[in-house]
Amino acid sequence: MNKRKKDRGKQEEEPLLLKDRLNDELFMRLKKKKEELMHQEERRKAEEEARKREEARRREQQKTFAQLLDESDLVWRQFK
Repeated sequence: MNKRKKDRGKQEEEPLLLKDRLNDELFMRLKKKKEELMHQEERRKAEEEARKREEARRREQQKTFAQLLDESDLVWRQFK
């Protein structure tokens, strides 16, 4: 009975992790794949942000004078 209690104590102290159960080569491949996916996601977000900035710049360039005047904060009647 004492033996079982000792075995339980060891199991509670050292929980098995997935890393411990996989061989080192497989673990390293998974870790590398995770890093690649993170880099791809960062690259995708940066490209999306750049695309949105470019679209906003193009929209701003294509505005007519009337649209620019409407968006202006100045009260143009004061300058007549």
